[in-house]
Amino acid sequence: MTAKEQAAHKRRLAHRREHRRLLRLHRFERDAHERGFILVGGIDEVGRGPLAGPVVAACVVVDGPLLLRGLDDSKRVRPELRTTLAAQIKQRVRAWAVGEASVDEINRINIYWASVLAMERALAALPLSPEYLLTDAVRIRSFAGEQLPVVHGDALCATVAAASIIAKVHRDALLVDLGSRFPEYGFAEHKGYATQQHIEALMRLGPCTEHRHAFWRVQSALSLFDATAWDDGFETMA
Repeated sequence: MTAKEQAAHKRRLAHRREHRRLLRLHRFERDAHERGFILVGGIDEVGRGPLAGPVVAACVVVDGPLLLRGLDDSKRVRPELRTTLAAQIKQRVRAWAVGEASVDEINRINIYWASVLAMERALAALPLSPEYLLTDAVRIRSFAGEQLPVVHGDALCATVAAASIIAKVHRDALLVDLGSRFPEYGFAEHKGYATQQHIEALMRLGPCTEHRHAFWRVQSALSLFDATAWDDGFETMA
């Protein structure tokens, strides 16, 4: 076998492995179709962990398999491929939509319920509602149809993975825009997550209006600046 033939053989093997992986990724959707559901939805959120910015959810609705090479949990997809995959997903699904919950809402009702709110908004924005819904271990009480919360659904369900990719690309774009408004925090680079760069900026500058004040790292920065304000006040009085 020549080097060219060996390379072609390896490509065929890789293609077969990826096809088998994608078939396994569709087992929950396949079960729903076999039970008679035609429109199957998958929903997921991104941005529960960051210290700043909104939480974003996306929902997709399909009536058949999404055999897209590289489809996976958004955390496993290389950043340079997410945008391409998100565009392919939007072309292949029957419907898709995005929902957000703001920093103010996160501070007011906590991050879990803000995530559910973002998912409810994504569902409400769909032009075509699913008959059956797969979620990433969350039960959405406002959804009237049958649903199945799957632990690690973004890694095990094709539609949930697709939703996570759309949500991730959408939220990353929002944080890049936020970075242009608050360039000193580096939001475009770390997307609001608690990186060393972000923590150092937070402790040096204090939180901005887009930080989640209910999160303990942000509260620590607030406490530091409150203490500084008290010290300055006492120095002025002296």
